[in-house]
Amino acid sequence: MPIGVLPMRSLRLRSSYIEISNILRGRAAALPRQCHRPLHAPRYFHARACLLQEPPKELPAFLEAYKRAVDFPPATHDFETFFAQAEPNTEVVLHGYLGQRSDLSKKLSFVRLADPTLQHSLQVVAFAKNNAFEKLKALNANSPVAVRGIVQKKKAKASESADKPAEDSWELALEEIHPLNDFPKETIMTPETVFPPEQRYLQLRSDAELREALRFRARAHNLCKKELEEQSPPFFEIETPLLFKSTPEGAREFIVPTRREGLAYALPQSPQQYKQILMASGLPRYYQFARCFRDEDLRADRQPEFTQLDMEMSFATGDDVMRTIEGVIRRLWSSLMKDPAPEGPFRKVPYQEVMAKYGSDKPDTRYGMEIIRLDQLLPVDLIGKISDLEDPIVEAFKLEGNENDPAETHKFITQFLDSPAGAPFNNNPDGGPGVFIYNGKQPLCGLQPFGFQAAEHVEELLDPDHGDLIILQARPRAPFSGGSTPIGDLRRALHASSVSTGFKPAPTGFDFLWVVDFPLFSPSSDSEPGQGGAAGISSTHHPFTAPKTPADVDLLLTDPTQAVADHYDLVVNGVELGGGSRRIHDAAVQEFIFREILKMPAERLDDFSHLLDALRSGCPPHAGLALGFDRLVAVMLGKESVRDVIAFPKTGRGGDDAMVGAPSPMTEQALETYHLKLRK
Repeated sequence: MPIGVLPMRSLRLRSSYIEISNILRGRAAALPRQCHRPLHAPRYFHARACLLQEPPKELPAFLEAYKRAVDFPPATHDFETFFAQAEPNTEVVLHGYLGQRSDLSKKLSFVRLADPTLQHSLQVVAFAKNNAFEKLKALNANSPVAVRGIVQKKKAKASESADKPAEDSWELALEEIHPLNDFPKETIMTPETVFPPEQRYLQLRSDAELREALRFRARAHNLCKKELEEQSPPFFEIETPLLFKSTPEGAREFIVPTRREGLAYALPQSPQQYKQILMASGLPRYYQFARCFRDEDLRADRQPEFTQLDMEMSFATGDDVMRTIEGVIRRLWSSLMKDPAPEGPFRKVPYQEVMAKYGSDKPDTRYGMEIIRLDQLLPVDLIGKISDLEDPIVEAFKLEGNENDPAETHKFITQFLDSPAGAPFNNNPDGGPGVFIYNGKQPLCGLQPFGFQAAEHVEELLDPDHGDLIILQARPRAPFSGGSTPIGDLRRALHASSVSTGFKPAPTGFDFLWVVDFPLFSPSSDSEPGQGGAAGISSTHHPFTAPKTPADVDLLLTDPTQAVADHYDLVVNGVELGGGSRRIHDAAVQEFIFREILKMPAERLDDFSHLLDALRSGCPPHAGLALGFDRLVAVMLGKESVRDVIAFPKTGRGGDDAMVGAPSPMTEQALETYHLKLRK
């Protein structure tokens, strides 16, 4: 048979197969598009399977709503651009949150649309001419939406001025609305609503002041970066690790267990050792906004995790660091604050002086009330009435009365001492405060217990006026140590109470100062871990702080407790914004401090071997500082607590994160994984 010629029977069969195929193809074309022929399956099998397939199931309502929310139109403008460029009769798409709807009739509704930043809003008008009207009425206030509408000029009322804000000059005639999610109808959210810590996200959403604090914080962050990076030579931002090792620097650490039995990381108290190692690495100017962790008792200005603006400079002294930080402060104040930026170098006040004059190493110097010594002037019987101590130091300060009225002063001090705020001072084991009200109508102006001569000296030293309050307080005769004295604590508490009760006006402005010349070492405290040495003393700042002068280096051999540190704290209005020091850059000196002065055990000394090795490799002199960034922003905004400038702060109850439920209990499986056991 010739090639290409088929027998008649084969031609008839081929024709029949084509007809069948055409029939099946026609049926397949009529089937839904979702029917797909399996790979390599015969066409007749595919067609039969599709004919027998069940119709697709209807999606649940929440999935249908989600499908519509996924494919929403992009915004044509942000609100600020819209208000700047708005033209009538143009079509725009805007994103935002719905406010409370106002229905004027069955065919007309008004609603405010807040922009995604919740800083601006626009009136939206909905008419019952399309389905957008019904969609709007089905949505709850505070729900996120995308809206399309026609821009129109808002009709001015007779009482409105011609120069009204842009957001009150325009409105949007609603054409289409895309619900993107729904806000719970049962949740009441107003600017006055206070949500529990478990709902911090709603507090942020409802509290404009809290959101503005976070925006302010971001601007301050960027300005600090700009100031440091514009220095010559510039500072470089370098990230240091968060998984560190346990080293005795002075504060309690958070430990991070690992699956390797007996081994754990520690979260850094600060990047101190890393940044000193950077100085040995030839990176001369470093900074970072460092996350730090300390397992400390909580107060208004403390969190277990916090942010500090950390910096270090090689071939530098403490004065170089202080000048740099003053530049940062001036940049912040000139850019963000209504108060004028501080001019000239900040004054430097020695630790001994601020402790003597204010009873605190972070004094608020704006309201005076300076402390003076009186024990050498007072009669023995008066001292015996205020303290059982033998040969105590007795100090005094004056609180100016309000309107020179002794009766008002008496009422104020009585209420204070009877309040919970006054209880710690009444119960002072060294003796409660001696309280006197200067009254020109009484013998010796109310200072009879002082005796004539002592009363005369008190008048010369304190210059009291009619109605002023004079407070005496005794303390043991010992050198200053720690952060405050009993009379310093009383001075602060009494002034705070005088402001909160309206007895005295609140002080204004910002008074910056450097507290310098701290003791290099202080007596160890049972309440603080210190550096784990056996000498009974610990480093006042941290064990890497250098002695201030050659004479202080000599004292390391004879009397280390008398040595002064090259340590400086930046203080404003009673708040320590940050602290720094010149560091020990010589490995032999650093090891001497660890071993011979602090008397660290050998195993603790080994914890610092990495730092000692870096110092041995020709590390240059260096100095640095860390600003508490949370505290800095809180001070700038006049906030009492750093919680008000942190998006997700920990609570005061043990540092819990109530929103997410942290810390959470460890399961038996986790304990086993990390080779841990719970001890009761």
